[in-house]
Amino acid sequence: MEYNNLGKSGLKVSRLSLGSWLTFGKLIDDKVSEKLMHYAYDNGVNFFDNAEIYARGKSEKVMGKILHKSGWSRDSFIVSSKVFFGTGGQWPTQKGLNRKHVFEACHQAMKRLQVDYLDLYFCHRPDKSTPIEETVWAMHQLIMQGKILYWGTSEWSAQEIMEAHLFAKQNHLIGPIVEQPEYNMFARKKVEVEFAQLYKTVGLGTTIWSPLASGILTDKYLNKFPKGTRLGVEGLEWLKEKNVTEEKLSKVAALNELANGLDMSLPVMSLAWCLKNENISTVILGASKMSQLKENIKSIDVLGQMDESVMERIEKILENQPEHPTF
Repeated sequence: MEYNNLGKSGLKVSRLSLGSWLTFGKLIDDKVSEKLMHYAYDNGVNFFDNAEIYARGKSEKVMGKILHKSGWSRDSFIVSSKVFFGTGGQWPTQKGLNRKHVFEACHQAMKRLQVDYLDLYFCHRPDKSTPIEETVWAMHQLIMQGKILYWGTSEWSAQEIMEAHLFAKQNHLIGPIVEQPEYNMFARKKVEVEFAQLYKTVGLGTTIWSPLASGILTDKYLNKFPKGTRLGVEGLEWLKEKNVTEEKLSKVAALNELANGLDMSLPVMSLAWCLKNENISTVILGASKMSQLKENIKSIDVLGQMDESVMERIEKILENQPEHPTF
């Protein structure tokens, strides 16, 4: 395994990490979750990503039991939670980025994960009803209390991230060090263009999600729609409509042929493509089977094959390289 500094911080995060969205406490049983976490950890993965909304808190409970049972030294792994959506409560104080919910959600996540502090705490979405200043203060205070070590954002715009940094700097507070955006061969603009200046100015780190575009960047959707996949889960129709399109599947078929010609699987090539971006701190894997995780972790070993020629061939297939603005 290789490790990167998370943004400009000194925190070393494995280039591949393991997330629990749609899997822990939902699509897979707890024994499978435990095997996945142990395999990841044994292969150098030190970052495990979670959120209050995942399986409405159950995902964190499952991960917490595994962490407690594992016997791993607390200083050997990084665990995160995210705040915004809540766990399903209907009261207005049970969601958002207001100070009350930020504080209470933090304590609840620590309890579910069975840890004394969170390494990373993400604002899961921007909250238009709460001033950014209030959220920055709340995060800073949690750090001062030792409840969290670093904080970040997820699916925030570059402008919103900069607003948080400017307020933090003006008031000598600790600003966000990391953003968790979607990034894959079909979702590129935010990471490659919108955040381009943030890597230079504030040293933004990134923990990317959906590197396989919810499984489209595999060969399993090239024929008939398979059973038992996350895109077939009730309530995720929006994800299916977004990813399972004729245009994308046509490109996936060409990418799959290229990957096979390089003697690697399409998911391995797709993950390695993400890892080639120097602004990606860690790629979050979302495996639901041990075979998937074992295959996906191979991506760190094929980076040497992803030379300029291969990257150019991929670009010719994708035809979606985002344009940078000219000034």
